[in-house]
Amino acid sequence: MLSSLTPVAQTRGLVLETGRRIAADITAGRLPPGARLPTEQELMTAMGVSRTVIREAVAALRAEGLIATRQGVGSFVAELSSHALFRLEPGQTESWADALHIMELRTAVETEAAGLAAERATTVQRRAIRQALRAIDSAIERGDAAVAEDFALHAAITDATGNPQFRRFMDFLGRFIIPRASVRIRALNLRAYLMTFQQEHRAIVTAIDARSVERAREAMRTHLSNSRERYRALAPGDRR
Repeated sequence: MLSSLTPVAQTRGLVLETGRRIAADITAGRLPPGARLPTEQELMTAMGVSRTVIREAVAALRAEGLIATRQGVGSFVAELSSHALFRLEPGQTESWADALHIMELRTAVETEAAGLAAERATTVQRRAIRQALRAIDSAIERGDAAVAEDFALHAAITDATGNPQFRRFMDFLGRFIIPRASVRIRALNLRAYLMTFQQEHRAIVTAIDARSVERAREAMRTHLSNSRERYRALAPGDRR
C-alpha cells in the first residue's frame, strides 16, 4: 500500500485531505509520472472515504494538472515538468498571511491579463468568459461557495490573453488562488458576501466585452485589491 493512502479521519475537509494524501504520493515519487492511479474502489478501501470524496479529490488534482484521464482507460499521474515545482501544495495556503500574499501576486499578473484579454479576446473566448460568469451566478443560487466556478472565470480571462504563459501561471497556483478554498471564511451571509465578488466580476467582464483595455485592468485591480481587504477584515487578529 502506498504510504499516504491510509484511512482519512472523518473531519472537515475530507476532499481536501484526500487530495493532499494522493498528491503527497505523487510528489514523493511513490506514484511516478505515467503511473496508473489506483481504482476508485482501491482508493475508497485504502482511505476509508466515499466514492464521491474520491471523485471530487481526483477531479481537483486533475484541474491542477497532477492527474490526466485517458478515456476508457483510467486516470494516470501526469508527466510532470520542471515548472511543476512552483505548484502550491494544499496546506501551503492555509494561513491568512499566505492567502493575502497570493492575492498580491495575482494582482500583479491578472491586472495585465485582463487588459490583454480586452484587447485580444476572440468572440469564442468572450463567450466562454460570459458563460463562466453565469456559472458563478448559478453556484451562488445553489448556495455553493463557487470556488471552482470562480477559478474557471479567472482562467477563462487568462486564456483570452492569447499568451499561454498566463494560464500556465494560474495552473501553477491551482485552485488555491481562491482563498476561501483553503482558509475558513466566517462571513455571516455567504450569499451576500459572494454577490459582492460577483458584482466586481461583472465589471471586469463588461470591460472585456467592450474591449476597453484600461477599464478591464482597473476593474481587475479593484476586484483583487478589494478582495485582499475583505479577507484581511475576516482574518482573526490584526493582519495589517
